[in-house]
Formats: sequence, C-alpha cells, structure tokens
Amino acid sequence: MSEEAGIYARHADYLDRYVQLGAAQGRVISVSFPESPDDHDEAHDLLDRIEAYLQGTEDDFADVTVALTVPTDQRAVLERVREIPYGEDVDTAQLARMAPELDPEDDADVRTVREALANNPAPLVIPDHRVRDGPSAAPAAVEQKLRAVEGL
Repeated sequence: MSEEAGIYARHADYLDRYVQLGAAQGRVISVSFPESPDDHDEAHDLLDRIEAYLQGTEDDFADVTVALTVPTDQRAVLERVREIPYGEDVDTAQLARMAPELDPEDDADVRTVREALANNPAPLVIPDHRVRDGPSAAPAAVEQKLRAVEGL
C-alpha cells in the first residue's frame, strides 16, 4: 500500500455511492461510503482491490494494515472480526466468544462487542458486515450489498 497520506475516493457503481478511505504511512485510517466525497485523489491500490471485490473477486483484505485508534477492548473485538473468513458470518455471541476475556452471557461484554462494531473505523476492510446481528459502521444499504457480494 502506498506510503502517501491523504483521502482517496472512487465511485462504486454497485454501491451507488463512493468508497472513501483515509490513509497515512501505509495504514488505513478510515473507510466510509459517502454520497459525495471530500476533496480526494482517485488513485490508490486499495481502491482498485475494493472495486474488484465489489465485482466478485474474493478478497479478505487481511494484508491491509489498519491504524486502530479505539479502546483496547474494542480493538480485540475488531481484530477478531478480521478473522471471520470471506463468505462466512457469525453472530455477536460467537464474536464475543472469539474475543479474549469476553463473555457472551455478560451484558457489558455484549455491549462492548456492539460498540466495537458500531465504531469500526474501516468497515469492509474490517468486515463487520460478516456479523449478522450486529450493527455495522457502514450504512445499512451498503452493509446489505457487502453481504450479498459474499453470498451471506
């Protein structure tokens, strides 16, 4: 991934909106899906991969480094989300079991899982759309299309 810092966006016909990412020092800082993007550059190798993914090319984006600036307990959840294989999904209780030191029977731990998903800074790269009963940081219409790409 490019070492250049900036905001990059490209219109995704399948989503009927833009995919916008913030990147710095070879790390993704954010992914969002605005109807119109911020001032941006369209050339970024990750946008090429996302475009191919949306057209049906399997990609789990596991090699993409994400700069996670979230609380430690939420980081643990989002790191587990990245382990959910392409084309598979889990529910929030399964995700809580996957995260170290979280108990799916503890309401506070379930809240932590849901907050981590809702605060995900890089949906799609951190595929919260693979958690079928959790919130996604992506708009609902985008989440459903991402699930459809993977046959979920």
